[in-house]
Amino acid sequence: MLEKVDLTKKISKEEYKEKMPELEARLGRLQRECKALSIPVLIVFEGFGAAGKGVQIGRLIQSMDPRGFEVHPIKNETEEERMHPFMWRFWTKTPARGRIAIYDGSWYRRVLIDRFEKRTKNKDLPAAFHSINSFEQQLAEDGNLIIKLFLDIDKKEQKKRFDKLEKNKETAWRVSQGDRERNAHYDEYAAMMEEMLFQTDTDYAPWTIIESMDRRFATLKIYTTVIKAMADQIEKIQAEKARKESGKAAETAADAGASGDLIRKIAEETDEEMKDLQVSILSKADLSLHYEREEYKEKLEKLQSRLEKLHGELYRRRIPVVLGFEGWDAGGKGGAIKRLTAKMDARGYVVNPTASPNDIEKAHHYLWRFWRAMPKDGHVSIFDRTWYGRVMVERIEGFCTEAEWKRAYREINDMEKDLSDAGAIVIKFWMHIDKDEQERRFKERQENPEKQWKITDEDWRNREKWDLYEDAVNEMLMRTSTDYAPWVVVEGNDKYYARVKVLKTVVDAIEKRLKEE
Repeated sequence: MLEKVDLTKKISKEEYKEKMPELEARLGRLQRECKALSIPVLIVFEGFGAAGKGVQIGRLIQSMDPRGFEVHPIKNETEEERMHPFMWRFWTKTPARGRIAIYDGSWYRRVLIDRFEKRTKNKDLPAAFHSINSFEQQLAEDGNLIIKLFLDIDKKEQKKRFDKLEKNKETAWRVSQGDRERNAHYDEYAAMMEEMLFQTDTDYAPWTIIESMDRRFATLKIYTTVIKAMADQIEKIQAEKARKESGKAAETAADAGASGDLIRKIAEETDEEMKDLQVSILSKADLSLHYEREEYKEKLEKLQSRLEKLHGELYRRRIPVVLGFEGWDAGGKGGAIKRLTAKMDARGYVVNPTASPNDIEKAHHYLWRFWRAMPKDGHVSIFDRTWYGRVMVERIEGFCTEAEWKRAYREINDMEKDLSDAGAIVIKFWMHIDKDEQERRFKERQENPEKQWKITDEDWRNREKWDLYEDAVNEMLMRTSTDYAPWVVVEGNDKYYARVKVLKTVVDAIEKRLKEE
């Protein structure tokens, strides 16, 4: 997740000053509405040291009525707290209905700082993660809104901020020896952060990554995230209240109090503003990358020959491989798969084209049909479209509920973790092209009798929803790219470049595994 974050994001002083007054006013209104509806809110600030948690908490509460919130700084356990179960001190700090609790640090300390300092043993981690998720789920199911913010900065910026704090006598105390040690072992600690995010990113308490290199950008995103979450929760409660009072369908939520229209307007406006602040992984792809034909042919031949030998080694050492291909329509999935398998032994791989589920598949869990196609040891399974349809086409076309696609991120990560734990190499490719290139390829297919079967009316209809799909894809890449099952964005405007990148990625991954064996 963290390796996909773009930490270069910034916002100008002028834009910040323009947007903040309205956001501050919205937050104040929403706090009052949460109080009126008795909605308890927990706002969790976690992240790297010196990422600005204290500063951002101070900035956030400026827009709130101080009578309605409490800030809890979470430090080492006291002797009294150590004599109680792990979650006791956090249960005692949960907010009453209608109030807001803000946590500077949190229950995640057990699986972060305590883990880094060896106070939490590796054997105790599963129980700790289970306790955390159970705690959050119980609160969420009881009507609590849980907003979790992870403030992210890089190693160099963290050290720079530590140095600045230490130079000032009034702030030097804020930098501990532990802070310096975690900076010195930044990658090790970041890996612990990554595992924590993966283990606890749930539909009922999701994480939002805050790019915190630029403080103005971080403040704007924190405000917008909190406002959107509160407005959505208020709408949800109002809809439930309207149904109970009138016995009518959810549409009657429009009549749920005089503030209903205002809250809905806030939610819609903030939803639009969030788009500018969301992580955009696809936008970082350089679609100008290309190879000339001769260079392509040379690289292709070398990589295919190497893969031919590696395929035999995979079989000998009984290492399974799972390769998933997703991408825009006409993005080049078929061409890449064809070149990938050109010199592989056909007895040792299967290409699985994924279409809409049939009646039998619909009668099972949506992952059932993919589990059936997973490879045995030493074999390769290639999926032309994958289980990620649940969080893309099914999400956008309404073929599953919001609750179903939101929890699918966790379900998919769990499945891929099972595959990895069983020894499989798992790689997922997103074949990326821009809208103009897609249109060019669509027209080329229509004009070529040999390729007309590749283009359908549905392809053109899906093209009209490009922006919706792009948002869904960015979220998918962010939430499901892991160290054991990474996403690789393949710059595909040039087919030569795309095919070579896919082959090289697979060859490199296999060679790395063989060295580790």
